[in-house]
Amino acid sequence: MKTRYTKIAMILALAAFAFLTVFNNVTDYRSNFDFVHHVLSMDTTFPDNAARYRAIELPWMWHGAYWLIIFGEAMTTGLLAFGARKLWQARRAEGFIFNQAKGWAIVGLTVGFFVWFFGFMVVGGEWFLMWQSDVWNGQDAAFRFYMALLGVLIFLNQTDADLDRRP
Repeated sequence: MKTRYTKIAMILALAAFAFLTVFNNVTDYRSNFDFVHHVLSMDTTFPDNAARYRAIELPWMWHGAYWLIIFGEAMTTGLLAFGARKLWQARRAEGFIFNQAKGWAIVGLTVGFFVWFFGFMVVGGEWFLMWQSDVWNGQDAAFRFYMALLGVLIFLNQTDADLDRRP
């Protein structure tokens, strides 16, 4: 049971993290929006870089990209919370049933991985060259986030056996 409770607790902790990320992005919209604006406009990358043609200068696209990030974080929150609930409901079940209950949490972890790895590392970091900015570089934070998700995903995917029913 300890392993099952640990898996449930880790999923809940990540759901709480994703929720607080959404909460912060909505309640402190301007400062977090500024991050997206500067990354997409590439205004703090190396001034002579040849990839500046990728810069987006349309404010409606900055807002759209920001809301897409918030939507991905909210999906992560909901899927992880629902996944934790399914795991909780199956915590005393046979191993096969508990393993089947992992599906929603796995999807939530995967969505979160795409938000922070694909969104921040691939799109922000490499396409918009966020790594060139001393001020608007979120790669270190994104790395911590997606590695936590990946670590829990690996742990969660370890097969759970039937519970020992000895008195």
